[in-house]
Amino acid sequence: MSEKRIICFGDSNTWGYDAETGGRFDENTRYPKVLQKLLGAEFDIVEEGLCGRTTVFEDPINEGLKGLDYLLPCLQTHNPVYCLIIMLGTNDCKERFSATPRNIADGLRRLIIKARTAEVWEDKPNILIIAPGPIEKECETAPGGDGMGVCSDRSYGLAKYYEERAKEFGCKFLDAGKIVTMNKIDYMHLDAESHKRLAKEVAVLIRS
Repeated sequence: MSEKRIICFGDSNTWGYDAETGGRFDENTRYPKVLQKLLGAEFDIVEEGLCGRTTVFEDPINEGLKGLDYLLPCLQTHNPVYCLIIMLGTNDCKERFSATPRNIADGLRRLIIKARTAEVWEDKPNILIIAPGPIEKECETAPGGDGMGVCSDRSYGLAKYYEERAKEFGCKFLDAGKIVTMNKIDYMHLDAESHKRLAKEVAVLIRS
């Protein structure tokens, strides 16, 4: 029996950005790798995190970050897919996109629709939507957060609309804001322990 492939599709918090070093958390810390250890050999966890990635917005400063453009090739590359985990929205909160939480959730809807209609599923579409942990207000004035602009309030509004989108399409839903905490350097990336807590919650949902 082949491994069940799970794609973790996200941004820097899926990639595992470590604000303390400016690099990447190791394989014993970042959530997809911890998830792999928790689920075991029955599953193949694929890390597809990209720093700066958005749901549907084209970044005018950095190219290649629009999640909608890459999602289908990503799914096709890793075909067949057992489960897709989407944790995006933090970068959509950047001031330069001028998006409301509802706008961002509508962008997420486009990702869900594209994923559901892709001919890549091992059985049937199996999608877990994770509302990212909110950006703390201190980020807007912290070193490394100055490129975000006014963003915190938007991020706190995402979970409500993400849960609605998950219900709309029969996806599983997890509000990471109830599980994770942000580091005290840039206030928008998960601290090390939060990666581990997130992995444990995701493992429970996958097993269910």
